[in-house]
Amino acid sequence: MKPTDIAAPDYFHKVVDCQWACPAHTPVPEYIRLIAQGRYSDAYMINWKSNVFPGILGRTCDRPCEPACRRGRVEETPVAICRLKRVAADFKDDIKQRLPRPAPKNGKRVALVGGGPASLTVARDLAPLGYHCTVFDGDPEAGGMMRTQIPKFRLPNSVIDEETGYILGLGVDFKGGQRIESMKSLLAEKYDAIFVGSGAPRGRELDIPGRKEAAGNIHIGIEWLANVSFGHTDKIGKRVIVLGGGNTAMDCCRTARRLGGEKVTVVVRSGFEEMKASPWEKEDAIHEDIPILNYMVPVAFKHVAGKLIGVTFQHVKAEFDAKGRRNLVPSGDPDQTIPCDDVLVAVGQENAFPWIEQDCGIEFDKWHMPKVDPATFASTNPKVFFGGDAAFGPKNIIWAVAHGHDAALSIHKMLSGEDITERPLPDVQVSSQKMGIHEWSYDNDISIDKRFKVPHRDKVIALKDIRTEVELGYDVKLALGEAHRCLNCDVQTVFSTSLCIECDACADICPMDCITFTDNGEESDLRHRLKAPSPHPDQDLYVSSDLKTGRVMVKDEDVCLHCGLCAERCPTGAWDMQKYFIEMTHAGSTCPTKSRSAA
Repeated sequence: MKPTDIAAPDYFHKVVDCQWACPAHTPVPEYIRLIAQGRYSDAYMINWKSNVFPGILGRTCDRPCEPACRRGRVEETPVAICRLKRVAADFKDDIKQRLPRPAPKNGKRVALVGGGPASLTVARDLAPLGYHCTVFDGDPEAGGMMRTQIPKFRLPNSVIDEETGYILGLGVDFKGGQRIESMKSLLAEKYDAIFVGSGAPRGRELDIPGRKEAAGNIHIGIEWLANVSFGHTDKIGKRVIVLGGGNTAMDCCRTARRLGGEKVTVVVRSGFEEMKASPWEKEDAIHEDIPILNYMVPVAFKHVAGKLIGVTFQHVKAEFDAKGRRNLVPSGDPDQTIPCDDVLVAVGQENAFPWIEQDCGIEFDKWHMPKVDPATFASTNPKVFFGGDAAFGPKNIIWAVAHGHDAALSIHKMLSGEDITERPLPDVQVSSQKMGIHEWSYDNDISIDKRFKVPHRDKVIALKDIRTEVELGYDVKLALGEAHRCLNCDVQTVFSTSLCIECDACADICPMDCITFTDNGEESDLRHRLKAPSPHPDQDLYVSSDLKTGRVMVKDEDVCLHCGLCAERCPTGAWDMQKYFIEMTHAGSTCPTKSRSAA
């Protein structure tokens, strides 16, 4: 194998798996260390720069970072990265003075359609640069789906108000209650750029027998949640069936419990493990006495004179073809009718662009989605950009934020006369953490604690009020314990070939046996000759250049704990612990304009 080029900006970025997995590439270990030091405001500002909504995401994020957490490779549970983000938000000081000041306008006007996370991220990046950003939304307050579709017992309005307020306070013009009805009309207003972050606002229908006849008690999940959010709906029948297995279905069933549903049942066509809902969302629903029935497909709404009385289901089972593709086929069991008073349909969301005319230069594909460049987020109309659910279909808040950053960069480059396809490199800073012969500037003791459970409000109290937040968040003591579980994966083991005397002391002391001195060879061969098995080829091997004996040092990045014992034990200082801080480039950054390989 060739020697590893650790100067490449994406090598150590990939080693920091949590940051690599986060769509917005938040510097996770950096802000967790700050939380451990009690520097909550500093931790919040690192989050605010990258993921924009720390308090919101600390409660609602889908946590793509946690399955990637290196802690999960040495024990069962990863660090509670998401809930530590909330800690920074809960315990920070007043950070308003640390936010950018509203900048003098530069004469460029940007219209943003939709007041959700994607549009607000674009505004947060562009407003400090002097762009006049105007956000249009049909709802009276900013937040989009964060405000309308996430129940208040998960995300209080006060948190949404605070974090959307930080953005609007940058000089952003918010036009609440003004739904855009025509793209051609908006283009005619001579905006320099338009960003569409209107989300996926339409819930999928379920067109089975009885749907029209019993329509009065059959509700589309996301619309029903919005009506609850704005106080238009405040009750539901005692027997409720929720159709669907995603997070929206979990929000629907838990909301129904709080609005009078005594017997709320979730029915899903797939198996429990295949449900799209996050595991913790399913756990919370089950904790609130909501059963989840699997492998049942609705075939008819039962009604008497237009009054809904139940839903009939067909039992199915999963069969797999030769290519491993799953098909659901009838199990042969008799159909089952479950009595109910109301049904909430949460079987998916769809994009809807009836307001975008066919002749305004925006092309759509066969799925009626806009043709959007996945790197620049530009449409076929050079002035119009898309992001969030409006660009590629329903995902989640953190993906919308990531889209917003990239779209804002494209808008800024376009309006600065630059090529939007040239994506700047991230800002990379490398610094040794050496404080003495055996001392480091970071806490390198490996905690053996299991994941600390987030306290919840008593179920009886929580179910009485739809606005009572269920999760209470970590207190300072629990936060400190959980923060210490982080393995500081951004503090890298950096090897100097010229200083190595091949005493093998580092290999002897390594608690994970991840360092091997051996003859070089092809990667497939090397992986079989390491001291410990290396079963994950997606995780890199760190390979040195030839040593004096002709051997090479090979370190398996997969299981390294970044404990620094190799550097402490080395008699010549061939190993060093260096913090590798990577910060993604946003609009207005001054990093070199070259193709970005780290994102």
